[in-house]
Amino acid sequence: MAMSGPRGGDDFPTENHEINVTPFIDVMLVLLIIFMVAAPLATVNVPVDLPASNAPPTPKKDEPIVLSVAADLSLSLGDKNVSMEQLGGVLDVVTGKDREQRVFLRADKAVAYGEVMDVMNRLRGAGYLKVALVGLDGGSK
Repeated sequence: MAMSGPRGGDDFPTENHEINVTPFIDVMLVLLIIFMVAAPLATVNVPVDLPASNAPPTPKKDEPIVLSVAADLSLSLGDKNVSMEQLGGVLDVVTGKDREQRVFLRADKAVAYGEVMDVMNRLRGAGYLKVALVGLDGGSK
């Protein structure tokens, strides 16, 4: 009885030197399904009755420090008008010389960019490096 198919020089079939990856893919799919099922079970919420803290709450800062530049280039720190020369001294009084506090800078849109930079340079010269620019939301014009 004779067999047909690829043969070498003798009566034995030739060897196939390729890796059969089908069993590997099957194992990986089974592992994927196991992890997909087990992952939601790993985040179980355990009800815990937490004790109350008797520490006093940390005090919040009263009001933010807002420096406004009007269209006529006048400066206002909160509701108080200040001159450019007085700015550093008045900020020291308001912040208690805490130069780590953030200063919110508002400027009228008619104020030139260079003028706003002059105010920011004056703030930097006084030691106030944390300056935040205030603007309107994107929907408002």
